[in-house]
Amino acid sequence: MGEVAADLSGGGRPLRSLPVLREGEAIAVDLTGCGLAGAWVTITLTDDPGAERNARLLLGLVTAASPRGGPPLAEEALGGGVFAWTGRLPEDVLALRVTGLAGGRPLSLSRIAVRRRGRPGLVARAVTRAPGLAVRAVYWRSLGKKVRGRAFLDRALRHRAEAGYQAWIRRSASLSAAERGRIRADVAGWEAPPLISVLMPVHDPAPKVLRAAIRSVEAQLYPHWELCIADDASTDPAIPRLLARCAAADPRIRVMRRPENGHIARATNDALALAGGTWCAFLDHDDVLADNALYEVARAVRADPDLVLVYTDEDKIDAAGRRFEPHFKADFDRELLYGQNYLNHLTAIRTEAVRALGGLRPGFEGSQDHDLLLRLTMGLDPARIRHVPMVLYHWRAAGGSGTFSDRALARAEAARLRALEEVVAPWGGRAERGPLGFNRLVRPLPAPPPRVTAIIPTRDRAELLRVTLDGLFHKTDYPEIEAIVVDNDSREPETAALFAEYRDDPRLRVLPVPGPFNFSDLSNRGAAAASGAVLLFLNNDVEVIERGWLAELAALALDPGIGAAGAKLLYPDGTLQHGGIVLGIGGVAGHSHPGVPGDDPGYFARMVLAQEVSAVTGACLAMRASVFSEVGGFDAERLKVAFNDVDLCLRVRAAGYRIVWTPFSRLIHHESKSRGPEDTPDKRLRFQGETAVMQERWGAELRADPYYNINLSRNSAHYRL
Repeated sequence: MGEVAADLSGGGRPLRSLPVLREGEAIAVDLTGCGLAGAWVTITLTDDPGAERNARLLLGLVTAASPRGGPPLAEEALGGGVFAWTGRLPEDVLALRVTGLAGGRPLSLSRIAVRRRGRPGLVARAVTRAPGLAVRAVYWRSLGKKVRGRAFLDRALRHRAEAGYQAWIRRSASLSAAERGRIRADVAGWEAPPLISVLMPVHDPAPKVLRAAIRSVEAQLYPHWELCIADDASTDPAIPRLLARCAAADPRIRVMRRPENGHIARATNDALALAGGTWCAFLDHDDVLADNALYEVARAVRADPDLVLVYTDEDKIDAAGRRFEPHFKADFDRELLYGQNYLNHLTAIRTEAVRALGGLRPGFEGSQDHDLLLRLTMGLDPARIRHVPMVLYHWRAAGGSGTFSDRALARAEAARLRALEEVVAPWGGRAERGPLGFNRLVRPLPAPPPRVTAIIPTRDRAELLRVTLDGLFHKTDYPEIEAIVVDNDSREPETAALFAEYRDDPRLRVLPVPGPFNFSDLSNRGAAAASGAVLLFLNNDVEVIERGWLAELAALALDPGIGAAGAKLLYPDGTLQHGGIVLGIGGVAGHSHPGVPGDDPGYFARMVLAQEVSAVTGACLAMRASVFSEVGGFDAERLKVAFNDVDLCLRVRAAGYRIVWTPFSRLIHHESKSRGPEDTPDKRLRFQGETAVMQERWGAELRADPYYNINLSRNSAHYRL
């Protein structure tokens, strides 16, 4: 981290320097004694190297009430590495804290500016953003209702439309001449920079797109590359002539010609045989690399010499070169990789690792990369895999650039399924064709399947609980179910009648736990009384709609590497209620894809594929009893109602287990019907306190969910910019 200048101005006051403190990979600006308590300000951050680190800054406030930092502020990118936030500082503000969202990467800030703002300027700004809110702010202020006026003004200032992709490219992903110069200067100072061999199999592309692909390698800001091309017996005579000219013009371009067409796997392996680099990157003959693609790969490799695999985000380009459909990916997700090859493109792998696997396997054409990545990552420590959250590869979707997968989709799907089958068969897994032709991994259940204990906290609402119990006992295909209804002061006769109906059913036990509602305590009491090897925490307003839902959850929960599993929950109208939990949404956490149609595939098919997530909802959460005991159960002292499921899952992940959400276990959730919304002063106060607990306990984790993407909006988990 270089020197950072911080200054205060505005309100007619002269420029004043502010003290900057280093805190590891974060920095703090001391605001004590500046007279900024309760002041309206604009904070501007200037990130020195520019676009390659944009969207990777997190601004927060340190206050007397939150000495470890409060919720992140919604700063916005202004372009050129500049970010800004406008709002009112708390009365007990102590400092600004800026951290990076990209782990392991030091901050590169050059300047932090704090400018006081007057009321006329703020109102004018608010009017341009949200005129209706601005008018209401002025109205309430005119009536002397300062607090209400401030609230509307703050909402107006924070209002902004989600960015379109073209605007995002201009603001956050375009390199200026100065930024290009900085990258070149950075590389010039490296000792022993890694050589990256770009492998390109070629077979009869349109000469124009092939030339564009080669030109994108020649234009790399990182000069330590070689382009290894294997011409797979192209029939167009223009192709070998073009390749020969390119090789003659640049000694870093190496070309060999195969005597006969052997398809993409053999051609790529022949390109691999030419490689002299310690790392190899894969490039199709019609795609394009971003100018800084190899630089970012090399920088990741230099930062962590133990890496084996590096991959980046990607988008598509059309015939006119227009970029569209960006894929902002998750960090390494083994479960998602079973279903689809979300890692490509850009993929770079240590050359010795590719050769040790025998390269790509002929016979898997169309899914040869997926097969390679499944074999490579099986047993590989995720710490040796790095995701660079930047769009560095442009996948051509235009005429004249058809891929094998386009021409033979059925063969590609069959190859993908066979690749997964070979990887999971040794431990009893089974590969099936899933939605949209993607893979589905089916885990085996032991024989006989172990008991599952469903733990259902309740307080009256017998009409809801009856549906839940009926589905559990009569509409579920699982042979060994126990249910413990943890009764929290039910008083209605309908509830007593329902319990009486099950009095002689050994599968159901009613556990009375009187006192104030405390979901965590009720769940812990139920777990303590359970006899099942698998615990299923289930709300009393969940409705079973398919018979195999519990077998899917139990099979996941019994996997030794998985600590908890969650289901796909729908609202009664069929829209999605729970697609996994994303950290950082609204300051703590929110559900993925809320409100989309239940059969919507979601962002790059995320809602029809099993995947790892940071947390799943406690409304339907399955885990081994041993794992629940190991992490200490729910926090009944500080998280009585809200976020206890998120906290539990984060402790499970900290213990080394994965959390998996599956779309192959679907139920209906009548959310909040039993307790009602958080709409009373006491409930709101309790919710605010539990929010503070989560931010204090898990602040670092809440900044950047590894299964989301730091370029996506934290306002909601709809996967938008």
